[in-house]
Amino acid sequence: MTTTPITWVPNPRARSISQSEAVATNFPDGVFAQTRAFHRQIPGYKPSPLRSLSGLASMIGVGGIWVKDESVRLDLNSFKVLGGSFAIYRFIKQQLGLEDEELSFEELVSDETRARLGEITFATATDGNHGRGVAWAAEKLRCKAVIYVHKDTSVARIRAIESYGAEVHIVDGTYDDAVHLASQEADANGWQVISDTSWEGYEDIPRWVMQGYTTMLTEAQEQLAGTGIVKPTHVFVQAGVGALAAAVTGFYASRFGADRPTQVVVEPATADCLYQSAKAGDGLPHDVGGDLHTIMAGLACGEPSPIAWGVLWDCVDVFAASPDYVAAKGMRMYGVPLAGDPFIVSGESGAVTLGALTFIAEDPAYADLKEYLGLGPDSQILLINSEGNTDPDYFRRVVWEGADSVPDEFRKVLAGISQNG
Repeated sequence: MTTTPITWVPNPRARSISQSEAVATNFPDGVFAQTRAFHRQIPGYKPSPLRSLSGLASMIGVGGIWVKDESVRLDLNSFKVLGGSFAIYRFIKQQLGLEDEELSFEELVSDETRARLGEITFATATDGNHGRGVAWAAEKLRCKAVIYVHKDTSVARIRAIESYGAEVHIVDGTYDDAVHLASQEADANGWQVISDTSWEGYEDIPRWVMQGYTTMLTEAQEQLAGTGIVKPTHVFVQAGVGALAAAVTGFYASRFGADRPTQVVVEPATADCLYQSAKAGDGLPHDVGGDLHTIMAGLACGEPSPIAWGVLWDCVDVFAASPDYVAAKGMRMYGVPLAGDPFIVSGESGAVTLGALTFIAEDPAYADLKEYLGLGPDSQILLINSEGNTDPDYFRRVVWEGADSVPDEFRKVLAGISQNG
């Protein structure tokens, strides 16, 4: 039986919470300015573009679709470097006893700082992009990096990590297995873990990673302001362990409180730990098992980050899960845009929110979800293209050869709507 495009659960409690303790804890006053100030010092830094899909917005009946395009972030094809670099920066300040002082990027990578730190090896688990960001930051600091990847990680992603001098270990298991092994071996070898997921006794660094991601939201707000838009009405964001989703949600909840945008989190149907946690309704994060296989490699996570979950549980309006063909559809829509819309290179994890949005907007089967979200001609929707072409072979399979195509029963529904519209 074919998996339907969207499985969803509402979270009405989010609309009753104007001030979230989890948001205040993880995103304290001043942190957005601090992260932006740090990232602006990095050589080659510039804001990633905010692209408007005005033609598509008109076609599906919404006011605007805005895409924060992280595929060109520091030539790393992903937003992940923002989190890893900021977490390492905060860790080094802590090691040097400079937590209450600012440290410039030049000072961070200086010979003096290197001598004071001594030998440090950074370790992490990754589906590709986070490990690449940590390896990049470690190379800048002339430190070692050991990166753990799960067995289904593509050769292209592994080679990209190794290009920054990191040592890559392939784990015979899932991403979550890689997380556990990285932690165990780091403890045994005296390495420092830089992870985007948290666990008991390990929260500061994952919190700094989430904070680092908010630079792109600060940029997006400046870019939207240039068009006369105060804030988006809706934000659709993809999720794995939930760190990116919590950063986006926490940013807007901190900035706008009860007047924040409507938030939608989208996961792979085979790795839907946040959806299942919301469905359980007890306020606790819940793991999902299985092989977690999905083309959305960056989202193939079965264990939510507890600190991220606290933010999401308080502030996300809808948790949704989608099969791989929804992400593949989004990739093709980005790559073959309507006349006048920009061409965007999006990898599998970056495109699922666009695919999900179009199904919600166009398929009558989701009329109740569309109504619950209040999607309509006044909606200004923000999406995050979280990665570019990080797996060229599979990218070509999807975009050139039509891999993971939309099943006929759903394709016909959408084609009929387009013809009638």
